[in-house]
Amino acid sequence: MIPIRWSDQDVNGHVNNARVVTLMEEARIRWLNEHAVVEGVENFTAPKVIASLNVEYLKPIVHGLELTVEMAISRIGFRSFTISYTASQGSHTVFQGSTVVVPFDSNAGKARLLAPSETNYLNKYLTSPHMDDRS
Repeated sequence: MIPIRWSDQDVNGHVNNARVVTLMEEARIRWLNEHAVVEGVENFTAPKVIASLNVEYLKPIVHGLELTVEMAISRIGFRSFTISYTASQGSHTVFQGSTVVVPFDSNAGKARLLAPSETNYLNKYLTSPHMDDRS
């Protein structure tokens, strides 16, 4: 569950489209920086960059109702992976989206290879067996 703040709303009385991207970020950070650590994968707390972001807005998100964001992995590469998002309020899907996440080596200033522990963690959430050699 991701909390909807009063300040997330715009003049139309629903969550602003830019805030939806922030809600996706909050869900992703909780999953990779908290849940993965609990499961013994601490590498994901290291820097990551978003190489691509896609959002399909399906229904307005309103303040006062819980927002549930479900995430899965749809692709695992050697230097990146794709997270798929489906968010709902009540019985309605309000948005779907995806982000391509790139683990980043700050010292080298470039993308780094996924560690075996990261790949193993991501594979548990892979929606279809698909690994590729793209970054």
